[in-house]
Amino acid sequence: MTIKVKRSIALALVVVMLAAVGGVLAACGDQQEEPQQNEGTEMKVQKDLKFGFVEWPGVTQKTYILKEILDKLGYNVEATTFTVPILIQGLSTGDVDVFAGGWMVTMAPMLDKHMESGAIEDLGTNIAEVDYGPAVPSYVWEAGVHSIGDLDKYADKFNSEYYGIEPGNDGNEVMLRAVENDTYGLGDWNVLESSTSAMLAEVKKAQEAGDWIVHSAWAPHWMNVELDMKYLEDPEKIWGENERVDTLARKGLSEDDPNVTKFLSQFKVESDTQSAWIMEYDKEGREPQAVAEEWVANNLDTVNPWLEGVKTVDGEDAQSALQEAYSG
Repeated sequence: MTIKVKRSIALALVVVMLAAVGGVLAACGDQQEEPQQNEGTEMKVQKDLKFGFVEWPGVTQKTYILKEILDKLGYNVEATTFTVPILIQGLSTGDVDVFAGGWMVTMAPMLDKHMESGAIEDLGTNIAEVDYGPAVPSYVWEAGVHSIGDLDKYADKFNSEYYGIEPGNDGNEVMLRAVENDTYGLGDWNVLESSTSAMLAEVKKAQEAGDWIVHSAWAPHWMNVELDMKYLEDPEKIWGENERVDTLARKGLSEDDPNVTKFLSQFKVESDTQSAWIMEYDKEGREPQAVAEEWVANNLDTVNPWLEGVKTVDGEDAQSALQEAYSG
């Protein structure tokens, strides 16, 4: 009886030992099969980036904010201005890498075919709280002009003129189509194309004289604070609805540089923040690069979430690198 017990104990010990050895070997096998993350693998980076923008104060300053951050991370960002049609064409052909001012409703007629073909990629919305459409002085609103459909009733007071901004602008195109199609009875109106600054100068002049004027307006922008104006209703939705601004990229940028596209997809701006940028750059007349340097240096807590999981071109932590860049 004693011998059998001893043999049983011995057998049990052998089984336990074999199980333990097997576990160690299995663990070693698992360790050997587990890939070593990022070790020996070079991070894909496109160091030279071409950002396009239109000469609107909002997207101009927003582009320089992005440039300021990316330059500090070791990228070389070239910021170049275009008209809307040429910029969209440049994105679709790969001659421009990024555009941070895609108004996704009013630009839809120009963008849709490129988005559907995959020539332009949408990296996400960077500003959600926006307005875009025709506006009139408050005294014109109070006189009964509440809708685009009311304009032609008072054509003589407006001289049948609509004030837009630069040629090729999507808002201008909306109103030019309205004239062409006689939408809202605007078939005999003229769309005056110039620039943002020239249009706003005409608006200020008209308001000071108490004259009637209708013009393109958008928010965020300092005009919403400085000018006494009202946006017109659009029953036929020719300006679309639920407008937003997205960051657009050329086809393949997400593959060529997953790091920069991660940053761009995480870039989100509050409307009030962009309005403050516009006030500094457009209203106060400061250089956009100077505004960008000052704002980023003083708002790292806002910038840090955009850089979560992002690296410098040398593979270092982007949040730490930016903190160090401004610590001196």
